[in-house]
Amino acid sequence: MGRTRSDGNGGPDGSAPRGSGRQGKAPNQTLALAAMLFAVSMIFVDQTIVSIAAPSIIEELGLSSSGMQRVVNAYLLALAAFFALGGRLADIFGHRKVVVAGTLVFVLSSVLCGSVPTGSFAESWLIIFRATQGLGAALAFPAALAVVVSVVPLRQRGRALALFFVLAGALTALGPLLGGWLTSWTWRAIFWVNVPVAVVALVLTALARIPDARRPERLDAPGAVLVAAGIGLNVLGIQQASAWGWTSPATWACIIGGLVLLAIFCRHELRTDEPLIKLRVFRDRAFTADNLVLFFSTLAFVPVMFFASVYAQISLSSSPHQAALYLLYFFLGFGFAAQWGGRILDKRGARPAMRLGTALGCAGFALWAWKLTDLSAHDQWPYACLAGAGIGLLLSPASTDAVNRAIGASYGEVTGITQTVRNYAGALGIAVFGTVLTHATARRVEETLTAKGLPETEARGVAHDVAETITGHPDDHPPTDDGPTATAIRGSFEDIHRDFAAANQWVFYGMAIALGVAFLCTLLHPGTRVTGEATERETEESREVQTRHSDAASTL
Repeated sequence: MGRTRSDGNGGPDGSAPRGSGRQGKAPNQTLALAAMLFAVSMIFVDQTIVSIAAPSIIEELGLSSSGMQRVVNAYLLALAAFFALGGRLADIFGHRKVVVAGTLVFVLSSVLCGSVPTGSFAESWLIIFRATQGLGAALAFPAALAVVVSVVPLRQRGRALALFFVLAGALTALGPLLGGWLTSWTWRAIFWVNVPVAVVALVLTALARIPDARRPERLDAPGAVLVAAGIGLNVLGIQQASAWGWTSPATWACIIGGLVLLAIFCRHELRTDEPLIKLRVFRDRAFTADNLVLFFSTLAFVPVMFFASVYAQISLSSSPHQAALYLLYFFLGFGFAAQWGGRILDKRGARPAMRLGTALGCAGFALWAWKLTDLSAHDQWPYACLAGAGIGLLLSPASTDAVNRAIGASYGEVTGITQTVRNYAGALGIAVFGTVLTHATARRVEETLTAKGLPETEARGVAHDVAETITGHPDDHPPTDDGPTATAIRGSFEDIHRDFAAANQWVFYGMAIALGVAFLCTLLHPGTRVTGEATERETEESREVQTRHSDAASTL
């Protein structure tokens, strides 16, 4: 190629690749980046915004704690189940088209979530349309990231991706604040707010002249079904363990059945010519280490938003807005450290940032857990900030390093892999920690009620009911009768709130352990960095394949 080289935009001058239908018109990088940030902002905000509104939703719709966890998990579960499919569809049909399709599915589902009717069908309604929201997000996000990669020159790509992930993290932090403000009006507004954001994203996408190069390959439908069913069954079994019991055959049938389907999926992918996921990318030790770090860190990152929010509103008696400010401690640390992590990535690679981030996160979550029973946000903020700093420091370097190791510059596919890992971990974390919290709360409340003179058998049943409904603010509706059970409960509300805080310690210590395992996974990373020449060669080969396919399609 001599001194003429591709910048990853399709030609040496940054023009769109042949066959994209937009020859001679270079994409507007600023508008494209803004459009994709608006598109993904809804996805990241919705990971946190619902957590703040959870008690208000429970109270109005009459959901149980486990029912609300199913609503939260439906979104994350659909994200995890369909992200790999979304990344593959983006590569096959074109990144711009899939971003638009995903955004439309997401915003329509948001409107329907905000329009949920009250009554017995409310929980099913929310679960269904939160799941379709997750499907829309799974289509839009990998395609949006692939657009950023395709329109930004190679020499600027590292900084652009770091900026993308930092801003995405900042938008995640906006969720609790926005949720607290909107919930004070109506919790339904947390879904309706996505409509104007989607309109802006779609308009900017149309104006940005984004190329729509694609890989017209066969879609691995059996693989898509296997991975979605495997992840879904596995998480469902863990999530329902608190209701079905760990000795229930149904619990283990779902957990083991899901793992079996995922094993069949891996075998299928290795044997098919055009797999949903090119598993050979895991031969790269660095890529495998990146994904392991993302998995174990996300076991803490996504669940902490839900459990910290509910803890603040129950044990600290905070309003939704105050709970949002409580979560802000975590995101202040996250925001500052994320910028630092991007700089470390550019100068020294991903491994130093991941090691420091996992170590800080582990310490932060452990100290935060230790302080939860003090029932004072003032005493907890330094540790919440430290935990957030650890996550912020590692998230962008691990994600960017993994994307840079794409095979044949198939950025949509590799993003699908990393985000599947992250969202599966998030759904799994909420399911596991939700089960832990329910059991720990029930056990401690039972001890409290027994100490108040309630018979052990009766205390056990009441404790289970309290554990299921505690996020619905039971102190707002204390029992009014004069029976011994009602008298014991009325006299134990302060103790029950402290019991709930102590039960949350198990959850937060579990998050600390997850970050400790993530630190061990960083030891697997060889410390190598993706060179510009290697990435450029992969991009050039990928573009030539895309051009041949596009020219053939145009001829037909």
